Amino acid sequence: MAESISSSATIAERQGSSEEKLCQSIRSEKVPVNDPQESDLEKAEQNKPATLGFHDPKSFPDGGFEAWLVVSGGFFCLFCSFGWINCIGVFQAYYQEHQLKNLSPSTIAWIPSLEVFMMFVGGPIWGKVYDRNGPRYLLLVGTAFHVLGLMMASLSSTYYQFILSQGICSPIGASMVFYPAMSAVGTWFHKNRALALGVMASGSSLGGVLFPIMIKKLVAKVGFAWSMRIAAFFILALLVYSNLTLKSRLPPTRKPWSLREFTDPFRERTYSLVVAAAFFFFFGMFLPFTYIVLEAEHYGMSANLAGYLNPYKSVSIFGRTVPGYVADRMGRFNTMIVTAFLSAILVLALWIPAKSNVPIILFSTFYGFSSGAFVSLAPALIAQISDIRQIGMRTGTMFAVISLAALTGSPIGGVLLSRKGGQYLYLQIFCGVMMIAGSTIFVLARVNLGGPGLKKKI
Repeated sequence: MAESISSSATIAERQGSSEEKLCQSIRSEKVPVNDPQESDLEKAEQNKPATLGFHDPKSFPDGGFEAWLVVSGGFFCLFCSFGWINCIGVFQAYYQEHQLKNLSPSTIAWIPSLEVFMMFVGGPIWGKVYDRNGPRYLLLVGTAFHVLGLMMASLSSTYYQFILSQGICSPIGASMVFYPAMSAVGTWFHKNRALALGVMASGSSLGGVLFPIMIKKLVAKVGFAWSMRIAAFFILALLVYSNLTLKSRLPPTRKPWSLREFTDPFRERTYSLVVAAAFFFFFGMFLPFTYIVLEAEHYGMSANLAGYLNPYKSVSIFGRTVPGYVADRMGRFNTMIVTAFLSAILVLALWIPAKSNVPIILFSTFYGFSSGAFVSLAPALIAQISDIRQIGMRTGTMFAVISLAALTGSPIGGVLLSRKGGQYLYLQIFCGVMMIAGSTIFVLARVNLGGPGLKKKI
């Protein structure tokens, strides 16, 4: 009886303690309060879109007023830099007939060759400066050097003076104008990058059309010296606009200078192949620009009509924009391969047999279109296989490599011209073979990147 009573008491004690613990736990829990302000904040946080980084493809504007304003600034940068370089054939012909007529064509050719070389060789340095500081200071200093070089060329009369002014000072400035434009525009576009670069690069085509006409007309009216000064003032006015409108969407990346930054990209097989392809293609690409006027006059075209062969290359405006539009939809590597092979075929199949006015004009027109794609698509290829934060340095490195081809291409052409007794056959064969080699390496780069499938958008 006593045992049953004690067991009942024990059970009761256990029940009481469990009920007490339950009450304590209930009291310790916080009762949710329906605060309308707090719930609204929670909902806002949940519905808040994730912040996109500068490098996320969705963060690129890919259009809009500000982005296309930057493109317009880049357009005039290329008009004044690469556009001026595109009229080197006019100066080659003029110097052979006037100030430097006592020198051989291959010797004179070092002036435009050095001009193109200095335009591109500074690429890695200017690209790194751009990545660290943005485009502002490069544009300011480049504008000053470009205009100063042309002013000094107007005062030149001897070979070494033209080398220093037109071959070194002016193209250094043009280089500092060219690279910020090529890099800055790419930061505003992703899906339409090739098109935007093509629109910008068409400025070089328009410059290559207008500057030769301008120089020829001015030389006839006011002489060589004032022609160069007027051109310098014209370039200054356009670059003031570019200084005000060109800017990068990305903040500068202040990394320390390192030699490995310039060499590491070559450890990537695709990058190395693209650079090698551009080198060989560029070896031949500028030869028609340099010698087409002289060749036309050699085969009987009047000097007045030959002076307008550069305007026939105005179709390169479409050659820079139309392939860019197609490349964004069909693949940038695919488009580059087609236009590169087309340029090489035109040299071998049309330029070589061209011995009269009509074929030479046709070649100048078609070649202007096909070769124009290189200027806009080459940077687009580099951007496609690169981190956008390194686009300035990697693009600059590519152009620095091809500057060696630019430096030696025209003098080699001059030597081949002399070896053939003034005939252009050896020069034309060299041009076509180099461009075929470059086009073939572009194919290897595409295969390495995306495989051999012909239907792939690469």
